Amino acid sequence: MYKILKKRLLAPQIYLMDVEAPRLARSAEPGQFLIVIADAKGERIPLTVCDYDKQAGTVTIVIQAIGASTMRIVNMEEGDSFADFAGPLGHPSEFITEDIEKLKNKKFLFVAGGLGAAPVYPQVKWLAERGVQAHVIIGAKTSEYVIMEEEFRKQTPHVHIATDDGSQGFKGLVTDLLRQLVNEGEKFDEVIAIGPMIMMKFVALTTKELGIPTIVSLNTLMVDGTGMCGACRVTVGGKTRFACVEGPEFDGHQVDFEEAMRRQGMYRTIEERRRAKEAEKAAGHKCNIGL
Repeated sequence: MYKILKKRLLAPQIYLMDVEAPRLARSAEPGQFLIVIADAKGERIPLTVCDYDKQAGTVTIVIQAIGASTMRIVNMEEGDSFADFAGPLGHPSEFITEDIEKLKNKKFLFVAGGLGAAPVYPQVKWLAERGVQAHVIIGAKTSEYVIMEEEFRKQTPHVHIATDDGSQGFKGLVTDLLRQLVNEGEKFDEVIAIGPMIMMKFVALTTKELGIPTIVSLNTLMVDGTGMCGACRVTVGGKTRFACVEGPEFDGHQVDFEEAMRRQGMYRTIEERRRAKEAEKAAGHKCNIGL
């Protein structure tokens, strides 16, 4: 069993949890993900690794209550345990295999949209621990949904906030802020974008125009995390790839985002139907109690 040691609300319906998982913590690397199963009847939920402490034996996850299964997880409290917490899965970020001295000569820009801040954080932290500073754009609808800003500022002084309504930082899209930074003279050797599929699509279009190599993480496509279900199938560079076993990170300029978004929309519809059934069950239970 994998005990929840800490639970913290980051934003409405978004929680951070530190989980006791020594073996996973020892092996985890930036860019990887894990599978969480709440209980004996729970389904497999792929979540990116937000942080890990190899000495303490803990792994940090960030989860948003969207469907029936994620709602079950966020309702768990400190001291509760997950039935399974498997990983690390997927390939680590490619830059961790590069020569450190070469990395120090590169300038990275990370674009974190919404929950994308969670998988971006361990990458920025890994670089900072080795003397490589990066710029980070955190994007959100409003200031209420800006997450992990304090954690990022401990790793780098170059943290930029963009909100759709201008309630914090730059008013506008992350792509507009990206262009502004470039127009102000910043020269980035690589952009790594993680967040909603539509955001990654337009970041990739923008960086392609600007001539900046770009990596995106397709973790939002994953379902079972093993490649068996085929849900994470996506076309990259004209070839069929599986995000969970061959990714989750790919060349953003090669990803067929239209196909990926169509598939994602199909699974969203399935989850919406499931939530409706769960709501009906809950309503029926309440009615029975009242009789």
